[in-house]
Amino acid sequence: MTQTASWKSATLGDAIGPVERNVTTAAVITFCETWGQGRPGRFTSDEVARKEGLSGAIVPGIMSMALLSKLLTDWAPNVTVSKLDVIFRQPVPHNQPLKLHGLITDEREVEGRRELTADVFLDMASGNRLVTGQAVLLLAKG
Repeated sequence: MTQTASWKSATLGDAIGPVERNVTTAAVITFCETWGQGRPGRFTSDEVARKEGLSGAIVPGIMSMALLSKLLTDWAPNVTVSKLDVIFRQPVPHNQPLKLHGLITDEREVEGRRELTADVFLDMASGNRLVTGQAVLLLAKG
């Protein structure tokens, strides 16, 4: 169960998540078709991915970013993700247990709104870090 943040309760050092996910091949195919990348490629085909030097099909980077954004908006329903900057350290595989989590690292008031900065992570359940990044969040009052 995830904790829910609010304008009054989110503070420096608060943990976000963790949330465990398993991104299935079917979910990646649906995402790619919606994105307009429905043809077989490194995201949807193990064969094509292996020809490109990968161990198998991978989750698209923008889908990984969407998962991290969802982590943040599920944690605080009143949040707006103002900025999300990530570094892809390793490919994200399909059908593997993943852990998404974060940590509030800064807080300030900007133009009358509460702004939080969070480090965010997408790891294999085993702990191997796949994606790391930083998000700037705006929280609505109330």
